[in-house]
Amino acid sequence: MERRYQVRLKELLEDAVVHPEQLTEMLARLDRFVEPFAACLRRDKQQELTRQYVAGLVSQVERKNVESIAYHHDQDRQMLQKFVGQYSWDHRPLMTELVRQVGQSLGQADAVLVFDPSAFPKKGNESVGVQRQWCGRLGKVDNCQVGVYMAYAAREEHALVDMRLYLPKGWARSKVKRKKCGVPPEVKFRTRHELALEMLDEQRSILPHAWVAGDDEMGKTPAFRGELHVRGEHYLLAVPSNTLVRDLEAQPPPYCGRGKYPKSPWTRVERWTRSLRSGDWTKIDVRDSERGPVKVEIAKVRVQAKTAPAPGLEEILVAIRERQADGSMKHDYYLSNAAADTPLSEFARVAKTAHRVEECFQRAKSEAGLADYEVRTWRGWHHHQTLSLIATWFLTQEARVGKKIDTRDHRFASSGSAGVVAA
Repeated sequence: MERRYQVRLKELLEDAVVHPEQLTEMLARLDRFVEPFAACLRRDKQQELTRQYVAGLVSQVERKNVESIAYHHDQDRQMLQKFVGQYSWDHRPLMTELVRQVGQSLGQADAVLVFDPSAFPKKGNESVGVQRQWCGRLGKVDNCQVGVYMAYAAREEHALVDMRLYLPKGWARSKVKRKKCGVPPEVKFRTRHELALEMLDEQRSILPHAWVAGDDEMGKTPAFRGELHVRGEHYLLAVPSNTLVRDLEAQPPPYCGRGKYPKSPWTRVERWTRSLRSGDWTKIDVRDSERGPVKVEIAKVRVQAKTAPAPGLEEILVAIRERQADGSMKHDYYLSNAAADTPLSEFARVAKTAHRVEECFQRAKSEAGLADYEVRTWRGWHHHQTLSLIATWFLTQEARVGKKIDTRDHRFASSGSAGVVAA
């Protein structure tokens, strides 16, 4: 094993050590952490139930639904069921507090806002928004709910900060379904991209950032790219391999002497990538990870997309390839409205930072019960999701606290901060 990998392995093993002091003060930190969120609710009982529910979500309960959390606290489940699924408390102030904390704690000028839809498989048809649609978790069209999420990804950490439930057209137009699941009258059909833009408009002033990113479901829609451009946002959005572009840097076909001057033909981004020579790729070390250094090869070119976000708008096609564990080469394609002289290293950093949204979902689903809910109503879905994102943020903060322990005197480096939000 090379020395640099030995050093990295030693660092990872040291990070895996849980100091007794971290566990000893955790419950007190949890109480302080939940306080500003509970204070967003008017009634004392609802504040108490908020503390209980978040404590259950961060506990070792195997399946973190209402029933399991109630039994974890040795209580009857009916009160928690009503609190999550029926009580009319507004979840938005709690989300605003979450965004404020994340922005204060992780805020960096070059951070990335990442939008990513996530599906939750469902067996029945009674839950709000459920229908047969693309389910990324299963990799096929199936019965599921879809939420659109916004994550904040900085150099140090990343966190899910907001969400919207996607309500398909059939649901939005059905009075029977809406009434049965308590969909508010003001809720109309909105595309996933419109939901993402709504979150962006609400939160972007609170979260310092330089980029907006998303997967190819977000990037393939030119109107979404256009809306980001109008808002003055720099975007780097993944696009499918069959996206058609015109290479603006290629030599156009010769002029025949009549009519308009010819332009370079439209070509799929994957075909343009295959035409590159080995010397056209630039190797970049993006960052270290648990599996070792993240290395990619990257190339870019000025293009005009056939489905352009605005008439005459030029974009940058960014192609990134990365060798997989089995030796194969994985290719990703992006379109950006950034300046043509943007360094390749910056494009690579943003692309790999955006991929960390998957780590956000993994933490939320495996440790904070994001997908363990058993509620069917509009209100219940938003209540559970809100409390789960809050619980995930607490776990993120705990991981940061563990890294800041001073092993020389066994005290927390952040012990003087208010709550668990880093000063």
